[in-house]
Amino acid sequence: MPKIDDEYIKSGKLQYVVRDLPLEAIHPNAFKAAEASHCAAEQGKYWEFHARLFADQRSLNRPDLTAHAQALGLNVAAFDQCVDSGTYATRIRKDMREAQSLGVRATPTFLVGIVANGQLKSVRYIRGAVPFATMKSDIDDVLSAAK
Repeated sequence: MPKIDDEYIKSGKLQYVVRDLPLEAIHPNAFKAAEASHCAAEQGKYWEFHARLFADQRSLNRPDLTAHAQALGLNVAAFDQCVDSGTYATRIRKDMREAQSLGVRATPTFLVGIVANGQLKSVRYIRGAVPFATMKSDIDDVLSAAK
């Protein structure tokens, strides 16, 4: 398994880490939408923005992103400047490379595992939107294996 960035390692805690994997081949506006999500996060509205994008995946072109920001009450001028500057492009490309190195090809994909010495151990991949019971069972299995 590849080494996980130190910024994501916090021993002794269950974590939920979000990484970007815009699937540009099938969603041409996905990369800019990912950038826009980070720009919304600068104003404390990442999850609200994210929810809007997934609720209406046909409205991801550049003007739509501004309309989403406006609907959430964001400072639109600051949001637009951020999106147009490409501030988060390098970070998103890094996430995409890391996903590829981990064998992640689709969204959503969850990696459930234990981090020890900066390495993922006892990893279970959960691909797709699964019922809560499935997710819980997989997490419990990984935690049990770590004991």
